Amino acid sequence: MTFSQALEIRAGITAVIGSGGKSTLLEVLARELGRQGTVVLCTTTRMYPARNCFTLYDPDEETLEEALKALGVVCVGRAEREGKLSAPGLSMEILCHLADFVLVEADGSKGLPLKAHAPYEPVIPRETGQTICVVGLSGLGKTVRQAAHRPERYAELAGIALEDPVTPQAAARVLRAEGLGDRVLLNQADDEHFQALGRALQAELTVPTVIGSLWKGLVLC
Repeated sequence: MTFSQALEIRAGITAVIGSGGKSTLLEVLARELGRQGTVVLCTTTRMYPARNCFTLYDPDEETLEEALKALGVVCVGRAEREGKLSAPGLSMEILCHLADFVLVEADGSKGLPLKAHAPYEPVIPRETGQTICVVGLSGLGKTVRQAAHRPERYAELAGIALEDPVTPQAAARVLRAEGLGDRVLLNQADDEHFQALGRALQAELTVPTVIGSLWKGLVLC
């Protein structure tokens, strides 16, 4: 089974939020969905251009349409500092008109495996059909301070201290409190240890949850 099948990605806009593999998930989904139709990757905040994917910097509608016809998968956005992209000038409505699938990275996590969201996050387009929340299992067992972006907020939602290790139960409390994802991907299940942690976390959640390893290309359950 592919990640797009396991996460039941549909045509239209899919927002990807959370931590521990957002950018990689977007690239994996783009590769899988590119076999079914045209795909646009973009952000509502800031992201690095997708690897192995042609990038257009703030294209007009005609330029993007031609690129999609020729290439199938295109990353779009406005050039920012540090080589990153910000949101494209074209509206989400136009992107949906031009592409079968629009994949949006809707927040940042500073490369950490866990995250709690500030009140102004994530930046999810109103036209979004579904939101996937990514959680990096490598953060479990580490302290909140070590593993989480916005650690003070994460500790508050988890009901633990900054120096306490993050357990599957604590991580589940954060996800339940925020309630931001229609589906959850527990990523980084790279070995039996993290697969067991993933199953323990999955058991605490009521939203549809997939355990897998984007690095290994494995969908486990």
